[in-house]
Order: sequence, then C-alpha cells, then structure tokens
Amino acid sequence: MESKISAFAQRRVTVADGVALNVAVGGSGSPVVLLHGFPQTHLMWRHVAADLAADHTVICPDLRGYGDSDKPADPGGRAYAKRTMAADVVALARTLGHERFALAGHDRGALVAIRAGLDHPGAITHLASLDVLPTLDMWDVLHGTSAAVGFHLFLMAQPPGLPETMISGSADAFFGYFLDAWAVDPNAIPADVRAAYLEASRAAIPSIVADYRASATVDVEHDRADLRAGNRLRMPVTVLQQDWGAALGFDAAARWRAWAPDLEHRTVSCGHFMAEEAPEEVGKALRDLLAR
Repeated sequence: MESKISAFAQRRVTVADGVALNVAVGGSGSPVVLLHGFPQTHLMWRHVAADLAADHTVICPDLRGYGDSDKPADPGGRAYAKRTMAADVVALARTLGHERFALAGHDRGALVAIRAGLDHPGAITHLASLDVLPTLDMWDVLHGTSAAVGFHLFLMAQPPGLPETMISGSADAFFGYFLDAWAVDPNAIPADVRAAYLEASRAAIPSIVADYRASATVDVEHDRADLRAGNRLRMPVTVLQQDWGAALGFDAAARWRAWAPDLEHRTVSCGHFMAEEAPEEVGKALRDLLAR
C-alpha cells in the first residue's frame, strides 16, 4: 500500500524480534507520532500529518497487525496487548532518533497511546486521544441495550476461531459497515482510501481480532494494576470525543480526569473519523496541546 501523505517517505523499521512496522515520515522539528484506528491504516492522518510536518517531524506507522506492518501470530494472547504495541511505538521513535516525543492516537491507536503514556512516561511529552475511553471505562459504560453500539467489541472478545471465521465470511461488509456507520461526512473517506482500508483489513483479520481480544483480557489486567498502583498519565493530555455521555449516560470528562490530571477535554461535532472529517479542528487541538 503506497503512502498518500504528501512529501512523506515510506520506511520499514524493526521494533521487536520478527516485527517491523511500515511507517511514513515527513517534516522536521520536534517529533510527533500519530497512531491510526480501526478499520484504518496510517493514511487516516494524511491531512493532519501534512499540516503538522510544516514544523514537526511527523511519524505515522501502521500498528503491528495492521496495514503493511508485520502481523505476528498470537499463541499466548500477549502479542497484541497494548503494552506490547506501545513498546513498538517507543522502539520506533528511538530507532528514528527520538527519545522523547508527542503522541496522538485515534480509536485503537489511542488505546496504544494511553498505554505508552502509562508505561513510558519519560518518553511521552504530550498525549492526545481521539474518540475512545480508557479500556476499563469503555467496558464499564457498555451495558444494557446501549451496549449494542459496541457489538464488535463483544464479538472479537470471543476465543479464537468463531470471530475470525464469521468476519472472513463477509469481510468487506463487516469492515465497511463501520466506515459507513461511524462517519457523519461520507465524503471524508474517498473511494480510493476506502478501498485501501478494506484491502488492508481483509489481510489482517486474525491480528485485528487479536488486538480487540486483548482489550477484553490482558489490557484489562494492566489497567486494573495501574489503578491499584495509582499510576496516571502525568503529561499534558488532550481528549477529543463525540458526546458519548449524552447517548450512553455518563460523564466522559470526569472519567478521563481520573486518568489524566492535566486534561483538556473537548467535545467535537463531527463523526468518529475526526482526523478525516475535521482535520483543521484536530490539527489545531494538537498544536494547542503541543504548546502546553
């Protein structure tokens, strides 16, 4: 899959034994790493990355298991723990010469970013999360009939076998559903980008399921341990989020404040794919964060 981020170079960077990430790198200046969500690749950042590259070194990887990055098997249930994926990101930045960097993530990438902030506070200068809750809070707020909105979370949490078989039987319909249902502006994801997302997702079903399964197992264990230990995100944090609380009956900002004392929480009016639907708003929020 060819990068479509203007003037960015494409590289493969080894981050762990047998695991290399596909990454687009552009610009110069203080480093910012941007992590994509589901069911996407690093291309979701194409607008925001091109803007930030005017005065930052911008690093946009495909997460392990996604896009053109390696997709290791997961026999022990740890290969797609957010702790493992966060270590990939820190190793990537260090290999590219950056011991400290700002980090922003959307959806699945935001969960990786949160874990990186908790596990590697000395490496992460600023942290942005786009349209997720921390893992423990996500499971806590999904209950009753309102939990139907997260049906895919429960499907992919099942033991290996059934989810992979079901999704493989209608992959384009499955992944395409989210691209359609979660976007307020259908023109934000043009046909060629949509096709690239579907192609990448078809080739990554086992690893995508493993990523989600980890969020119902090992990721929960790690988050609970952090709560017990009082581990929090100590860097400046910006959260951009749709108004989930109004729909599901909770105070999203309050839940985030429990994890991030230095918090800027903003409700946005676009759909889930905000870096593609509202790139100027996202870019401004990231620049405001970097100035804190």
